[in-house]
Amino acid sequence: MSTWAVIVAAGRGERAGMGRNKVFCDFGGRSVLGRCLSAFQSANLFDGAAIVLSPQDEPLYREICEKEGPFPLVRCIARGGETRRDSVFNGLQALPEDVEIVAIHDAARPFVSREVIEATLISAREYGSGVICTPVVDTIKQLLPDGSVATPDRAALRAVQTPQTFDRAKIAAAHRRAREENLAATDDAMLFEHYYGAVRLVTAPGAEENRKLTNRSDFESDAAASIPDFRVGQGYDAHRLAEGRRLVLCGVEIPHDRGLDGHSDADVAVHALMDALLGALGEGDIGRLFPDSDPQYKGADSMKLLQIVMERVRARGCRVGNADITIVAQRPKLAGFMPRMRERIAEGLGVDETRVNVKATTTERMGFEGEETGISAQAVVLLVKNA
Repeated sequence: MSTWAVIVAAGRGERAGMGRNKVFCDFGGRSVLGRCLSAFQSANLFDGAAIVLSPQDEPLYREICEKEGPFPLVRCIARGGETRRDSVFNGLQALPEDVEIVAIHDAARPFVSREVIEATLISAREYGSGVICTPVVDTIKQLLPDGSVATPDRAALRAVQTPQTFDRAKIAAAHRRAREENLAATDDAMLFEHYYGAVRLVTAPGAEENRKLTNRSDFESDAAASIPDFRVGQGYDAHRLAEGRRLVLCGVEIPHDRGLDGHSDADVAVHALMDALLGALGEGDIGRLFPDSDPQYKGADSMKLLQIVMERVRARGCRVGNADITIVAQRPKLAGFMPRMRERIAEGLGVDETRVNVKATTTERMGFEGEETGISAQAVVLLVKNA
């Protein structure tokens, strides 16, 4: 099932009073559009994206790609129209024919989280639509045609945002009919409702932060944008010692009478590190990514598997802040190998050695490590979201 996004960035942003399209303005050291594209790219949930731009803004978009990109998720550019409805229609028309699910998002909402995006995708795949929303916290007054005022039940009200995600065929048909009938709408959900009935509303962690930058005051209070996004992960692994196996720890072969038994090279330290990285990303563990039932990982070099995990880290827009690994073994003594271990891990993570710590301890002959039947390792990592 091919899944794409349409990022709408063709507005004029007149209410912001910035003198140009607000999505190209700076917010906390990055452009609004750059932040939005990074959020969608790092979510790792899409096969591609179309961005909708006004012709005069295309040079500004190329500048952002050079300074803040690259953004390989963006596969095509569509021209903006006279109205938002026209712009979205053009974006939908630019999608490949095999796209089945499309998420439509306003570039002026740069704080969208992966959880928010994923919630709309899950709903759209099951129900044909998924529109992110939040409960209304203010009391709303409705002005009626006769000038009187009504007060709707706040508990039954929801404020909708983007992304608004749909079955591509249905939302494309709704936009096509709306153009033919000159039907005005403030968002895509209104068109879907008009032609297909109620949309499916969803909520998710981060929906409250998924605010839209609209007025100048929104840009003048950007302290929150400079707060780094930290993620911490913890990993653990253990393997038996067996004769006829090499002992490999942190990518370094250690002379010993036995090695660790496993489907790959059984490097417990690197395995714990990979689990910590995947944990920080919220992407499970290495058993899910490299199952021991898969023959391609038989005898695999764990340092090469680490590179695959690091590709996922970078795809999510993160970098390693630091890593700390503890190896638990009664024998052999590992102190003399620590410098090379630290060097190898730093290379694998793409960081300076000062951001890596590797240490070893014994259990005073307690447990399987102390009885020399196995070795275990623990790892903790800090990931930092790129600004």
